[in-house]
Amino acid sequence: MLQAEIKSLFKEDISILIKIPNSSKHYLCDCGEASLLTVKEVQSVSAVFISHTHIDHFSNFDGIFRHQIGSGEKVVICGPKNIHQQIESRLKSYTWNLIDENTIEYEIREIVSEEEINIYKIRPPLWNLELIKTQDFLFEDEYVNVDFAILDHKTHSIAYLFKEKDSVSFNENGSEFKKGKWISELKSAFEKNEEGKQIEIEGIVYEASELFHLLTRNEGYKLGVIMDHAAEEGNYEKIKTVFGNADMVYIETFYKDEDREFAIMNHHSFASASGKIMKECKVKEAVPVHFSRRYTESDRLEIETAFYKAFRED
Repeated sequence: MLQAEIKSLFKEDISILIKIPNSSKHYLCDCGEASLLTVKEVQSVSAVFISHTHIDHFSNFDGIFRHQIGSGEKVVICGPKNIHQQIESRLKSYTWNLIDENTIEYEIREIVSEEEINIYKIRPPLWNLELIKTQDFLFEDEYVNVDFAILDHKTHSIAYLFKEKDSVSFNENGSEFKKGKWISELKSAFEKNEEGKQIEIEGIVYEASELFHLLTRNEGYKLGVIMDHAAEEGNYEKIKTVFGNADMVYIETFYKDEDREFAIMNHHSFASASGKIMKECKVKEAVPVHFSRRYTESDRLEIETAFYKAFRED
């Protein structure tokens, strides 16, 4: 199951680390201050997901790549329109005369629209952007698929949904056969929908479809991160489309209900609004995050109380 950890302390700018169980691979959502983020964790980040480039979500990007330089790895960076130009500018603002081109490679995925993702490559020491291709999906690796929604925050703000790959389990109690390599062959046939594939068990050949009843598909865990967005219906329709029935969602809850006028003015959400949309999405668990620095700890408790009341009330 995917695990998320908030790496920012209260009154620090937001940064959330997503970990894959039994793997050293991590994903990082936003690059605000992150006092709890270790160098080892940064060096294990294989992909960075930027919601938008307001300073409180992007200011620590330099600190992140500071600890990635020298890894020799390719790191994927996903973000809103023009993210490639902003990263290029950040990288070119430093002197790199002691760094060679094999030190690191960034693959930048610019989200232009729901169907248009531009892929760029950028490497030291010159950090010149190279457009590689355009594709219609954002991110997939051996562990997750990542879907997204483009929300309005008076700029594009990308909300991300990480969906763990489905797994297939073998019903040992429902089988009269001895265990063997045939189980992995059957799982492979099931995943590839190869109903006619021949599976030999104890000297007898079966078609895979005859044995599919011994398997169960387990839907992957769905974890969402929704950052800054205006509390308005257009955003909510997009959120419901992507995040419906998610297992866990971390959602921006910048203002108290009594300060909703500031929320409207600054295109942010507020406590009960964030809780209500999570309820409408029928998510299993939801966590309010990213509060205004104006608030005290008691204000934070007030926000959380209003959020969970809206999220859980019948």
